[in-house]
Amino acid sequence: MEKTVLVVIPAEERHKEKLERAGKGCRFVYETPQTATEEMIEAADVIIGNVKPDRLHEPERLQWLQLNSAGADAYVKPGILRSTTMLTSATGAYGKAVAEHSFAMLLMLQKKLNLYRDAQKKNEWSDFGTVTSITDATVLVVGLGDIGLHFARLASALGAHVIGLKRSMGPCPEGVHELHTMDELDNLLPKVDVVASFVPSTATTYHMYTKERLMTMKDTAIFLNSGRGDAVASEVLYEALSKGWIASAGIDVTEPEPLPADSPLWQLPNLMMTPHISGQFHLPETFERIVDIAAANLEAYLKGENLRNRI
Repeated sequence: MEKTVLVVIPAEERHKEKLERAGKGCRFVYETPQTATEEMIEAADVIIGNVKPDRLHEPERLQWLQLNSAGADAYVKPGILRSTTMLTSATGAYGKAVAEHSFAMLLMLQKKLNLYRDAQKKNEWSDFGTVTSITDATVLVVGLGDIGLHFARLASALGAHVIGLKRSMGPCPEGVHELHTMDELDNLLPKVDVVASFVPSTATTYHMYTKERLMTMKDTAIFLNSGRGDAVASEVLYEALSKGWIASAGIDVTEPEPLPADSPLWQLPNLMMTPHISGQFHLPETFERIVDIAAANLEAYLKGENLRNRI
């Protein structure tokens, strides 16, 4: 029986050709998440791309959903997908883009370029004093998935001592000098110069960076978060930055999103914040990798083989 594949990522002709080669014999429908109708969603055997979760009411025919995002937390909630529907993510596509974005934030904060940019807007010729260096800094990378590993290698290449935290022990990966498990977080926080967090949104990571934990960090430390915004409560991060528990922070994720216009975080001079754009498709290479993952998984799906990044 012919399979219907609904594609809601912005595929160009070359991407369509790649997907259709992988899905030979399938019927392809190309739409956007906004233009895909309820009928199209209900008629699809496969969906490639992120249809909004609130539009998925356990579609009976859907056998497999391939996300274009690395995170899948919104799609595993009750009432979204049937238990028989396979779910895969695009983990592996975003490492370079998100890690480089976070690393750029780190260098900016270490050299206080955010403050100089603010002064430039005011036509002020200012000197903000002492800066720090990535060389010989101790960097704690919390979450050693694709993004965390990319970040670790960047930091290591410029001379940082990199400590990695993950859920379970294994071989120490390239770019990581020490490997520890998540239960050692409290012991490590007071010792490091940079905390770079790339954890997903789970019950165990929800608000994991508590007031008590941030208070133990060095007052010269930098906190980075490009994982999920709910790893730290906005009011806790505000208190940590406004009271000087830590020196500065660079975040690409917030709680909630979008961040309300009246949030006091907007006014903090020692906070560099971007609106969850470090991934997406801003780096063209990222989208190419998403298509590659989707095409490889489509071919495997039709052959009855295991799918990559299955949730």
